[in-house]
Amino acid sequence: MKPAMTAIKQKRIGALRDRLYRRTPARRVQTPREAGKFVEEVGFCLFWPIKGIEMPNLFHAIAGRVRAVPTEHDDPDISKCWNWKDQALGQRQWYYGKLLGKRATLVSMEYLPLFYALSPNFGGEDDYVQDYEAGLLSREAKNVYEALHQHGPLDTVRLRRESRLAAESAKTAFERALVELQVTMRILPVGVAEAGAWRYAFIYDLVPRHFPRLAEDARPITRGQACTRLVARHLDNVVAASQAEIVRVFGVLKWTPHELEKTLTALVERRMVIKIPVEGTKGEQIVSLRALRSVRSRH
Repeated sequence: MKPAMTAIKQKRIGALRDRLYRRTPARRVQTPREAGKFVEEVGFCLFWPIKGIEMPNLFHAIAGRVRAVPTEHDDPDISKCWNWKDQALGQRQWYYGKLLGKRATLVSMEYLPLFYALSPNFGGEDDYVQDYEAGLLSREAKNVYEALHQHGPLDTVRLRRESRLAAESAKTAFERALVELQVTMRILPVGVAEAGAWRYAFIYDLVPRHFPRLAEDARPITRGQACTRLVARHLDNVVAASQAEIVRVFGVLKWTPHELEKTLTALVERRMVIKIPVEGTKGEQIVSLRALRSVRSRH
């Protein structure tokens, strides 16, 4: 009988995450170019830290430490995070939109086709019709999509008007439709306009129009391949995670339990991950062997 493997200490995992997430003064992101490199390094990350979702995020990378998101708009870390993101909108440097956890997510160009391969889209601007007819897309989301399809990129003020959701009573439904369409990778912000009461409004466009080659790049990728690569990259970033935590991160992609089990089995068989105890947690966690080698080499 093989002896039980010693549990990994949480302190070691935390230290490695700090390095990988650039949450140290020496590795913090200091320029827009470094922000782009950070997203390329991790493959995909959150814009802000989100409670309950363990992932790298741009705000902590810019701050060079873990800190709560301040409410002051003139905070230097907030200003850099927001301004650099706005400057990059429409530049195709990365993909920005509400995705994982239904929150603002950044995806590198390398990993974007993997996410798109798991979306309900086939590449045409009319794909949404089938989902609407099947009851998988709300009427408000259909109206928003059709307004962009007909008129081209629109700021949120005009988009509400063109989608017949300009009434104050329709504000929540409009915002819900924007999230619905972003999570399914149908629309995304591509710029900022001086519109509305705050003189600041996102400009939205259709994903297949903004990234005309994306569907073609995603088409050869099977769901299994996409799931495997995304989970492997995620575990390389976070070092260790439970199956429930993985489900929480990728929940919007609507993987079936069978797909996730098959993905984890494939990663174990390929010796990319291993299931071992982690100090302070119940049961075994799924640990990236690449990250584990890094942990052991640094301690």
